[in-house]
Amino acid sequence: MSHEPTENSKLEQVLQIKEFVAKSSGLRSRINQNDSMSISQSTDGKAIAFAFGDLEEVIQRMDSEGQVFLQVNFQSGKKILLTQNLIGFKPAPSRGLDLGKLPKVVTTPDLLSVVEAIEDSISSQPSQPEELDVLKKVFDSVLRGAEAVGFDTTPERIWMQGLARKAKASA
Repeated sequence: MSHEPTENSKLEQVLQIKEFVAKSSGLRSRINQNDSMSISQSTDGKAIAFAFGDLEEVIQRMDSEGQVFLQVNFQSGKKILLTQNLIGFKPAPSRGLDLGKLPKVVTTPDLLSVVEAIEDSISSQPSQPEELDVLKKVFDSVLRGAEAVGFDTTPERIWMQGLARKAKASA
């Protein structure tokens, strides 16, 4: 028994998201003319956009520290979490990487942290190829998770290509 959300409940979901984001300290939202919304993070300027029709369910939750966040479920099965500062998402499976060792929810700023760890690994003497391999898989997992929910990760992909060249040059 599937119950298709009505136009009214879609509007309620959009308003719930808009109100939450308006009260947050690090997120901004914009309603677009084509019945879509974009949400951006102040931390890194990253944004996602979605059509109102893609929304399935918006659930208010509380984390272990008592902070309220929104879980936004989409018709496609994708989910994002809206916190006070960030948009969270699941890391994507990556061959040879145990997802159990990663947090269940990651954010785009995690990409910068992984890049910094990769740079440290590349510049450490002696270099640790196993560590570097794991870090690359973690980066790939977070990057593909971000892309899956709608983030543009072109700059991070370019960054990683530059790091790969740097790693080869120092090898």
